[in-house]
Amino acid sequence: MCADPDANFIVPDACPVRTAVVLAAGNSERLRAVTGGGSKLLLRIGGLPLIERTVRMATRIGMERIVVVTGHDAERIAHTAEQAGCGRVAVVRAPDWEPGNGCSLAAAAAVAGEEPMFLLLTGDHVLDEAALRALLAAAGPAALVDPNPDPTVLAEGTRAVLAGGRIIAFGKNRESGLVDCGAFCAPADLFACQVEAAAEGDYGLAGALTRLASRVPVQAVPVPAGAYWQDVDTPADLAHAHDMLRRSLAKPVDGLVSRWLNRPLSTRLTMQLAPLRPSPNLVTWLVCGLGLLAAGLLAAGQGVAGGFLAQATSVVDGVDGELARLQLRESPRGALLDGVLDRLADGAILASLGVWALSGGLPATWTVGLVAAAITAALLSMATKDRIAALGLPPGPEHRLGHLLSGRDGRLLLVAVFAVVGKPEAALAAVALTSGLGAMLRVWRAWRVPYSDEPGGRSGPERDRTDAKAGTPPKA
Repeated sequence: MCADPDANFIVPDACPVRTAVVLAAGNSERLRAVTGGGSKLLLRIGGLPLIERTVRMATRIGMERIVVVTGHDAERIAHTAEQAGCGRVAVVRAPDWEPGNGCSLAAAAAVAGEEPMFLLLTGDHVLDEAALRALLAAAGPAALVDPNPDPTVLAEGTRAVLAGGRIIAFGKNRESGLVDCGAFCAPADLFACQVEAAAEGDYGLAGALTRLASRVPVQAVPVPAGAYWQDVDTPADLAHAHDMLRRSLAKPVDGLVSRWLNRPLSTRLTMQLAPLRPSPNLVTWLVCGLGLLAAGLLAAGQGVAGGFLAQATSVVDGVDGELARLQLRESPRGALLDGVLDRLADGAILASLGVWALSGGLPATWTVGLVAAAITAALLSMATKDRIAALGLPPGPEHRLGHLLSGRDGRLLLVAVFAVVGKPEAALAAVALTSGLGAMLRVWRAWRVPYSDEPGGRSGPERDRTDAKAGTPPKA
């Protein structure tokens, strides 16, 4: 299955790299009990085989051609890679891959040997997009390294020796606290270095990279803060990679309720659903249906059932986006659908509270006012957040606003709590107050800093052009 053609692929302007070489020939000896003799690159993590995850990630960061070098279990590796690559994959069979991964690199020379610079990936590493973008941004020979590896990783990994601000050698037995992460930007000279290393009996990739480092400066690019990587060699590595991907699904801007209640539940549900590979858009529709069902129960005065279902909607609402991020299937259209259906479900739930309150004897004037205030405040809360982000204005204090329960996670929790205790009018008032205050605080924060003084902000004609494209009249 190809990656979503609507996905945003943003390529760093400074990066000349357009070809990736993926080494996928090893026989996975230490994982034989799990693979049954097949290649570990076909093991699924987060619902995707390792080789498919690597190919999808390469397309996501802008690689126009992906050369996959096969050896062990070649036919299945090739088929999976070609299915994931949307026509960008070229498969090369390494005839003599057994001595070491340097021999796999040599097989790619006929296809990628003319590239001035290429991205080299070892296919058994799970790598974060942010880490690979940092590597590409080096715009020259470079290696992605972990400067603070776990002691077990340091003991097992290939170390990178740093001197004078550049890498001078690679090897498992080197004296260094840096571990390479299986991703490199390399010039075509690396192929000649591999030939020289092999002539001296060194068939590993580290030998070729060490010779390259003796000829050209190789930059050490540290894994960015918050980014992840994992070499999958053992069953323990496989379990750690699974857990690492699950934890990566949380967002830095998550509200208080999402961070401590929703995400721990939704990410586990996402990992259980991932092997089925459901469409994130299908999950978005199902979540909307769950929200509408909650609204129906609330309108009927079923506070306990409707309240719990509203909170369940809040939890499951994270699954569609988590699936999309986990399986590298994010798209602008999916984000648009998610936003529209979320607002539909929110409006229905808040309106249903009004129906319940009205049937309970609340005067019609009060009911209409509370419903209108709650829906307006909820819409403004989301609209201000989205508009501020779109315009590049200073964002609101989202972590503090999370304590205010002004986000969707907080709103639905307020609905659930007050519904369970049979107070629909209190739920409407609480949503109107917290969401409205959240929207005002975001606007106040954005207003404090002059628009044209923002780092990377826009003013004058540039701002007017952007506003015009967005359908907003230019400022007078």
